[in-house]
Amino acid sequence: METAEFIHALDQEGRSLTAAAAEAGPDAKVPTCPDWQVRDLLRHTGAVHRWATTFVAEGAPAPRPLGEPPELDGDALLDWFREGHLRLVGTLSAAPPDLRCWHFLPAPSPLAFWARRQAHETAVHRVDAESARGRALEEIARDIAAGFAADGIDELLRGFHARPKSRVRTDGPRTLRVRATDTADATWTVRLSAEPPVTERNDEGDADCEVSGPAALLYLSLWNRLPLPAVTGDAALATLWREKSAVE
Repeated sequence: METAEFIHALDQEGRSLTAAAAEAGPDAKVPTCPDWQVRDLLRHTGAVHRWATTFVAEGAPAPRPLGEPPELDGDALLDWFREGHLRLVGTLSAAPPDLRCWHFLPAPSPLAFWARRQAHETAVHRVDAESARGRALEEIARDIAAGFAADGIDELLRGFHARPKSRVRTDGPRTLRVRATDTADATWTVRLSAEPPVTERNDEGDADCEVSGPAALLYLSLWNRLPLPAVTGDAALATLWREKSAVE
């Protein structure tokens, strides 16, 4: 996907998140994030949007802490969230292709990184907001384009879980395969060991366990919003993912 496509997705997902949150109300529980109410979801995602904007707008060369959101609620909180989301979209849209700033996963450029990361950040939390207003996750998944979902799986497996922070480890070498059944060339081989996972986008060699399903369902499952669609082979590896894969 191109950077402009990610910015468009970010724009649409943020608007949909706002609408779902407004319908659910600030007190509504978020089933996909059991410790949160909608106000917590808006505060967290809004703070992330503002945090990301500072790197792009200022060309910040080093990491900064995530700022604390204000103690707003109700319509004022929705307005604050909406303002920060639109500022992020505008900042990314206006940024030069040769932007230089800090980013934390491999990417063709810092601009490409922040557009992609914030599109997926917002899409997953839009799903959270939709769950708070009572939509079934399987229904929500039908709104997610397969190509976008496959890209999000790729970012998670080859980006986040390639870092030393990943807790998905095994005592001995094991192989997990992730296969999107509705998208060409969307299969990943995840080699597990006592070190951080090593993932390649292929289906080479045997796997101890395979997780498969439509890309959108896999996307939400691997981000721990849905049960894994289909598991064959050693289910203990699928259980390991569920227990250890939360991104820190």
